[in-house]
Amino acid sequence: MEIFDCIAAVARPIHDFGDAFMSHEATAAVGLRAGFPPGRGFYCRGRFGVLGEAPAPVVQAVQGFLGPHLVGAGWEAGRPVMPAERAAACYARAVRTWGRANIPADADVEHFNRLAQQLIDAADADALPLFAGWRAQPCPDDDPVGTAMQRLHVLREHRGACHLVAVRQCGLSARAAMVIDLGVEQATRYGWQEPQPVDAARIPRRQRAERLTDELQAPLYATLTGGQRAEFARLVDALTASPTR
Repeated sequence: MEIFDCIAAVARPIHDFGDAFMSHEATAAVGLRAGFPPGRGFYCRGRFGVLGEAPAPVVQAVQGFLGPHLVGAGWEAGRPVMPAERAAACYARAVRTWGRANIPADADVEHFNRLAQQLIDAADADALPLFAGWRAQPCPDDDPVGTAMQRLHVLREHRGACHLVAVRQCGLSARAAMVIDLGVEQATRYGWQEPQPVDAARIPRRQRAERLTDELQAPLYATLTGGQRAEFARLVDALTASPTR
């Protein structure tokens, strides 16, 4: 399998499986049991806790695609509950727990973990701090299924971080990219207050950003052989086949 064919095959399943985890009631329940208030506190403090005790505007600058009010309110709501490092570890446990419940029992997680770790280790994390933070999160040796889910999450963070770089390189703001992707009404669900329509002449920049994102990920997938890329795409499809909705 060619590099860009593999990237195209795995990008959407990895993104959507991660979305299913982030939005699932079981994930929210982990946060509630840990003492986080209802809302976005666990999501923001947990997912972005790998950045350490950063001010909310710094977290916003790193993650990009969610509106600053949503991120700021969630980050501050979670601050009294636990330090950022502990919140990230708690979120990582939630990632692994969700994976154990939703990755099919017959998936070859051992083979997936070897190939996924090869990709993760090959990544250049310069200008990708959220990915770097998640790559540094340890995985337990005795939980191969949970580890597979955490590695899916890390790969998702890599593409998301590359995409933010690509969007800005193509002359779009993260807000404009979200409006182009989702429309004005849907963008408000992601924390953008009163987003405005984007000039149609700028829409091709979003398409260029997607191609540039693929190019930024290509060095990872170049470390696999064509046969390994085909196997990795098959494994991603198997792991993400049936998430709980």
